[in-house]
Formats: sequence, structure tokens, C-alpha cells
Amino acid sequence: MNLFITLLQDINIDEKIKNAPDSSYGVGVFIGTLLPFVVLVLIAFAIYRYNKNRFKDN
Repeated sequence: MNLFITLLQDINIDEKIKNAPDSSYGVGVFIGTLLPFVVLVLIAFAIYRYNKNRFKDN
């Protein structure tokens, strides 16, 4: 089901930037594309650190 939703949400970033009202829109698109990746990395690091400290105490 998630794959189907992902295919429906085909995003063309170049077209969005070309149709942007001003140049600052490109910065927002760039941040919006990187933000999910950064959040996932931070969650993975937090889980890693939590488990490392938990096993270290035992």
C-alpha cells in the first residue's frame, strides 16, 4: 500500500522551482527534501545511543 501511495506522489522538483513565485522558494524546496532524511538519521542515532548505553550499564 505504501508503494502505491509513493508512486502517486511523484514530485518533480525542477518543475516546482521553475514555476516558483520567487527565488527563495528554491531554498524551501531544498530544505523540504533534506528534512525527512535528517530526521530519520537523528532518530536512528538516538536509538543507537540509547541501546549502546543500555547494554553498557548491564
